[in-house]
Parts: sequence; C-alpha cells; structure tokens
Amino acid sequence: MLESFKNFYLTFHNPFWIITLSTALFFPIKKLMYGLYLRKFSKDNPEIKELTDEISKTINRRANITSVLLSLVFSYLYVQNVF
Repeated sequence: MLESFKNFYLTFHNPFWIITLSTALFFPIKKLMYGLYLRKFSKDNPEIKELTDEISKTINRRANITSVLLSLVFSYLYVQNVF
C-alpha cells in the first residue's frame, strides 16, 4: 500500500505543482503583458486615440498566449529546480 502511494506521489507530484503554479502566475502575467502590449501599441500608433473593441481583443489575445507560455515555462523550470 505504501509503495503504491509512493509511486502515485512521484508520478503526479511535479505535474500537480506545475499546473498549480502556472494557474497562479497566469493572471498577474496576463495583466502585465496586456499593459505592455497596450503601451507598445499606443507608442507605435499615436494617431489612434481611442481603443476599439477589435484592437482590444487582439491585444488581449496576444497577452493570453504570451502569459500561458511564460507561466508554463517558468513554473516547469521552478518545479524542476526546487522540488
């Protein structure tokens, strides 16, 4: 019984913490990336004063993709080095 639990623990320990840490990091990274992408868009397009819904969705999509990748990579590296 104890050996079975030990094998289960070793198998699912790292993926559990990677997913947990990725989920916890996703939202702050998304907010940061959205702000950075919005600032870059404003700097590159000074003639556009108002943010349209289409532009906002595009910037939000870019922030989502970048946030998922960054949070997964960082959490994987962190879990591999710490645990």
